[in-house]
Amino acid sequence: MRIGKLTLNGFRSYSHAELTPGSGLNLLYGANAAGKTNVLEAVFLCALGRSHRTSRDAELIGHGLAGAYVGLELETRSGTRLIEIKLRQGDDVTKNPRDKKQIFIDRQRADKAGELMGVLNVVMFSPEDLALVKASPDVRRRFMDMELCQLRPAYYRKAAMYNAALRQRNALIKEAFSDPIDPEILDMWNTQLARTGAEVMRSRRQFMDELSTIASDMHRRLTGGREQLFAFYQPNVPFEDKDAEYAIYDALASSREEDIRRGFTTRGPHRDDIGIKLGETDVKVFGSQGQQRTAALSLKLSEIALLRDVTGESPVLLLDDVLSELDEDRQKALMGSAFDCQCLLTATGVESAVTRMGAEVYKVAGGRIERVMNEK
Repeated sequence: MRIGKLTLNGFRSYSHAELTPGSGLNLLYGANAAGKTNVLEAVFLCALGRSHRTSRDAELIGHGLAGAYVGLELETRSGTRLIEIKLRQGDDVTKNPRDKKQIFIDRQRADKAGELMGVLNVVMFSPEDLALVKASPDVRRRFMDMELCQLRPAYYRKAAMYNAALRQRNALIKEAFSDPIDPEILDMWNTQLARTGAEVMRSRRQFMDELSTIASDMHRRLTGGREQLFAFYQPNVPFEDKDAEYAIYDALASSREEDIRRGFTTRGPHRDDIGIKLGETDVKVFGSQGQQRTAALSLKLSEIALLRDVTGESPVLLLDDVLSELDEDRQKALMGSAFDCQCLLTATGVESAVTRMGAEVYKVAGGRIERVMNEK
């Protein structure tokens, strides 16, 4: 799949801008804060219905404006698709929160953001992603969830239902400081969490089983065969597939007093993690910075291959000023893995190595995106 055209109106720093990227590598360069990342953010928004930088949609609307628009024309094997997202703020939308963000797919309004999943598949790579291995577990959970939502769109609904039940159980537990918990109500939420959580855990395990083989091969190539990477799912609640629901229910019942004491649910998929080892060494704890960054790169590059395998199409690759963080060998590995992807790459200058690869070059400045020829 590839982006045919991107239109921005009132989005972040752009009053109006259009980008018609080539099917291969596209370099967007400009000074810091020129708006390069805003372009990638708009594409990410069209893929997953949310920004990768903020949870507040109002921040995506240009200063002093009542609304913003992002339109993305997409070319896929099955034909041309159109994704449109309209954002609004102000007193006129206060009474109906659904009007704050409207999502349209092929000019039909989507009832839920989950309908976007799988329409446009993207892999986003920024300098922060190189900290995937040493970051906190919530970052690695987000890594699993973002890819699962694209690979298997039904997962979005599973995760949303689990998170909704989790919020309700946490609210009930917090009330225990002043009022006794109704056992029947608590059991109702335990049952809901167990049912939806079991589906989440099974999906995550399958995803990591698929990803780990690709990541191991990728890491072997990156290190010249010197290191062997093992990446695996670490559920907070150990389980067998057929007994996943019972395992969560039992864990919730067993942790009841601890949960009340701490004021939140301490067991469940919302506390899962990914285990990452080089041989027998836990890279998260004992790996050098170089080993951690290379392992993170292997995991991210594996996303591209897995999306190809499962969907039959290459994703759109978004690289936000990441080449400056990698040495030459890892730059080559990254770009080599993107050989058949449409790629939007941001940088503060024109990279000679990138232009030699036949990149189309765009200058970003003053709220404008202009294609330039033979830029040195």
